[in-house]
Amino acid sequence: MAHTYHKLWIHLIWSTQDRHPFLTKDIRRDVFTHILTKAREEGIYVDTINGTADHVHCLLELDPKQSLAKVVNDLKGESSHWINAQGVAKGRFAWQEGYSAFSYSESQVQRVREYIKDQEQHHKKVSFQEELERFLKAFKVEVGRP
Repeated sequence: MAHTYHKLWIHLIWSTQDRHPFLTKDIRRDVFTHILTKAREEGIYVDTINGTADHVHCLLELDPKQSLAKVVNDLKGESSHWINAQGVAKGRFAWQEGYSAFSYSESQVQRVREYIKDQEQHHKKVSFQEELERFLKAFKVEVGRP
């Protein structure tokens, strides 16, 4: 019998609309817990999630049957709806359009987990914009490419 084997690790990064610091420390844990819970219910395996007031990092293992765009849309759409319905953020909450996604091999997963868990310390030294530019450069992403 033929089998399909896979291990697709994706590091997702997305920000709040206009990078507004909506995700204050007092609500961040609730938002991340909600995203984890809903992801599991939808069959999306989120390994690690963390972030700062204006963006989220998420390490997930993507099933080959899942569309990355649909997974991201589900995570962002459902969570923004929940945040607004619960009134956990001051004012109307929205995620920025788009996202960044980078793939990693199994040998790099622990390093990515640690990077994601250490977001607050990391961003005391590096801005979100600088961080994103480093990722784009490291992964040789051409900005503006369709």
